[in-house]
Amino acid sequence: MPLIAKIMPTSTRHGRTPNPLVVALMYDEFCVFEFACVAEVFGLPRPEAGPNWYTFKTASLNGRNVVGQYGTRMAVDTDVHGLLDAGTVIVPGWRNPEERPPEALLQALRRAHANGARIVSICSGAFVLAEAGLLDGRRATTHWRYREVFERRYPGVTFEPDVLYMQEGTVITSAGSAAGIDMCLHLVRSDFGVRTANLVAKRLVLPPHREGGQSQFVVAPVDVRESRGFGRVLEKIRRKIDHPMTIETMAKWASLSPRSFHRRFLGATGMSPGEWLSVQRVNLAKSLIEETEDDFESIAAKSGLGTAANLRHQFKKRLGLSPRSYRRGFAP
Repeated sequence: MPLIAKIMPTSTRHGRTPNPLVVALMYDEFCVFEFACVAEVFGLPRPEAGPNWYTFKTASLNGRNVVGQYGTRMAVDTDVHGLLDAGTVIVPGWRNPEERPPEALLQALRRAHANGARIVSICSGAFVLAEAGLLDGRRATTHWRYREVFERRYPGVTFEPDVLYMQEGTVITSAGSAAGIDMCLHLVRSDFGVRTANLVAKRLVLPPHREGGQSQFVVAPVDVRESRGFGRVLEKIRRKIDHPMTIETMAKWASLSPRSFHRRFLGATGMSPGEWLSVQRVNLAKSLIEETEDDFESIAAKSGLGTAANLRHQFKKRLGLSPRSYRRGFAP
């Protein structure tokens, strides 16, 4: 079942991060794309986000310059002792999952975590967190192709294969490289609220919430010019999302048999009609929770989920938390 993320809410409040310093850990042969994702979200000035935006720095083990992929050279701001001042430490990948990071680096991560910093990884960076012991007894994720070696080397960690990112308390891991952007937007949403996260996503020309797990299903965007008006049918479904709907009804709108409709729908979206409809309804419910003070019965009715009980069931199934917990974590 595709999921966005499993999230355990933290005590972070919107509007101001308790410690706005974000430090990216750099290393020789560093992953350029993963670092660029982090720098794009946290390193650019964003005056429209208010005066309390993040401060961004880079750190290497000894404070020396590093050489990354493609011959990239970078001067860093500090050595690993700089991690101890951070509110968020990000490990943007690791050069070789089979290589154990230096003990001095692992110790610095443990100390930063003990100081209250969020410790975050992108893609293969999860191996660094696991070697530091920060994932013991927790759930975590990394790129799907590392699953076998990760589970073999870290039996004390529960690997989650079908999420884009995974948060438990102040330790957060993300899947493949692009999933790191989803995770970074999640951090912004947690710290500054949904409106600011949406603003950053808009600047990046990205959706604020990307559906699907590591299988990377494209759930919502379907070309409205698609033959025989299939895209227009999806728009009609969205407009009537609060109405009871069957596959027979949807197939009739497309002038197709239910069987043909199911086949074409699966090919266009990567999901069955029923699953896609449930995801759209949960998305709408999330928006209503984030942007209104409506009670859960009203939100369930407006989103087509029917009852507050079904709303709770769908949130638990897809997000791993209750609507009430979601509201506490993400509403303005």
